Amino acid sequence: MTWQTIPYHLNPVALDLGFFQLRWYGLMYVAAFTLAWVLVRYRLRHGETVVKEKEMGDLFFQCLVGVIAGGRLGYVIFYDPVWFFFHPLEIISPVRFDNGIVFTGISGMSYHGGLLGVIFALLFFARRRGGVDFWRLGDLAALVVPLGYTFGRLGNFINGELYGRATNVAWGMLFPHDPDHLVRHPSQLYEAGLEGLFLFLLIWWWRPRAPFRGFLIGLYLIGYGTVRFFIEYFREPDAHLGLFLNHFSMGQLLCLGMILLGVVLLVWRSRMSAEA
Repeated sequence: MTWQTIPYHLNPVALDLGFFQLRWYGLMYVAAFTLAWVLVRYRLRHGETVVKEKEMGDLFFQCLVGVIAGGRLGYVIFYDPVWFFFHPLEIISPVRFDNGIVFTGISGMSYHGGLLGVIFALLFFARRRGGVDFWRLGDLAALVVPLGYTFGRLGNFINGELYGRATNVAWGMLFPHDPDHLVRHPSQLYEAGLEGLFLFLLIWWWRPRAPFRGFLIGLYLIGYGTVRFFIEYFREPDAHLGLFLNHFSMGQLLCLGMILLGVVLLVWRSRMSAEA
C-alpha cells in the first residue's frame, strides 16, 4: 500500500472549544522556542559564557519578535509586495477575531525574512548589553535554529500546506487543500529532515571544531541555502510567482543570496581571525 491510498486524517486544530481554537501550527512555534531554550541553557551550563542564564528571557523575547515581524514583513516584501501595498491591513491579520478568539497560527511567513529578523534581534541584544560578542552569540543561535525549524515544517505538514510538486513516487500524498487534487511530494517532511535535523547534527558536530568566531553562522547560511535550494525542486512554487527564467523559484533565489553571504562571511572572518 502506498501513501496515495491512505486518507489524510491530520487535523490542524489541536483544541476546539467552539469560541476558541488552538492549532498545531501555533503549538509548533511554542515547541520550537521551548527546545531552543533547553539547548541554549544546556550550552550555558557546559562552557558557553556569551550570555548569562538570567538574560535568556530578554534574548528569547527579542528573537521571538524578530521571527514574527521579520517573517511576516519578509513574506510581504519578497512574495507579494504589490497586493499588500493595496491591502496594508492584511499585513497584521494572521490572528483573527471572529465570534470569539480564533488562534490560527501565523500564516504567510517567510523563512528568509524571519532569519533577517533574528539577526537584527541578536545585533540589538549585543549592542544594548555592551561587551556581548555578536559572533559568539550568532554561533550559539546557529546551533539551535535548525532543530527549532524542524517543528515549523511539521506544522506545515499538519496544516497540509506548502506541499510539494506533483509526483508518482510511492510515498506521494494527496493534500486536502490542493485544488488540483494531485499526488505530491511531502516536501515539508523533506525540509524538516534536511533543513532541520540534518543541519542541526552537522553544526553540532562542527561546534567544538570551529576555527574562529562566526564560523557556525557561515556554515549555517551555506548549509541551509544549499539544502533548501535542492528541496525547492520538489516543492510547489508559489502560484502567483511561478518560476523565474522558467527554472528558479523565489526561495531558490533567496537561498543563492544566503550561500553567497555565507561564503563571504567565512572568508572575511577567516582573514580577520588570521590578522588578530
